[in-house]
Amino acid sequence: MLEPERHQLILSALKTKNTVKLQELVELTNTSESTIRRDLTQLEQRNLLKRVHGGAARLQGKLQEPTMSEKSSKNLHAKQLVAKYAASLVEEGDSIYLDAGSTVFEMIPYLPKQIVVVTNGLMHTNELLEKNINTCLIGGLIKPTTKAMVGRGAVESLEKYRFDKCFLGVNGIHPQFGFTTPDQEEALIKQIALSLSRETFVLADQSKFSEIAFAKVAELNEATIITDEISSETKKLFTSKTNIKVVTA
Repeated sequence: MLEPERHQLILSALKTKNTVKLQELVELTNTSESTIRRDLTQLEQRNLLKRVHGGAARLQGKLQEPTMSEKSSKNLHAKQLVAKYAASLVEEGDSIYLDAGSTVFEMIPYLPKQIVVVTNGLMHTNELLEKNINTCLIGGLIKPTTKAMVGRGAVESLEKYRFDKCFLGVNGIHPQFGFTTPDQEEALIKQIALSLSRETFVLADQSKFSEIAFAKVAELNEATIITDEISSETKKLFTSKTNIKVVTA
């Protein structure tokens, strides 16, 4: 089978279902694992799919954005693992920014109490207050899907603060296109928070790697990535661009 035919079969399989295993593609194309691995590398370089452990996955649409409730239930164990490590970086006396992301939300149970938190995450406030953490919710318009504060009021409110550490969620992490998110207004809030912080950390499970969303947040070298288990190929690709901490159980 010629290479273009294999590539078409691989992409057609991903249209039928979101992920395919390496062995499935070997059987589908009647070829070797090494050939399929090479095909997947080529297709990933063309931004037509992304490689995952044991196979390949379909890329998300650039404007596709799950609701907060949908995101909260997805890859929960990985998010909690990442969030617990991220919270361990916060010290007593810190002023920190918590983005409205679902992985960032999972940090809250592990945070020390003697800190100040500024957030644009409406859903974060109740958990923070229950821990008796000094909390500031920035102003602005409430975005219904992610429960994030956005818009002019959010920008003006956020610019009044400065942070020791900033923790962000994103929808895409790409070696060429950096950190991205579907909504340009949320991207702006993330950009400003990053610019006002001494250190910035992006919390993301492995599903976010090689994805590209609509609005750019920052270059990879502007933040440290905290993630769960990723393939050696992915780690090698990203460590040349930024600091990356892989957290394992």
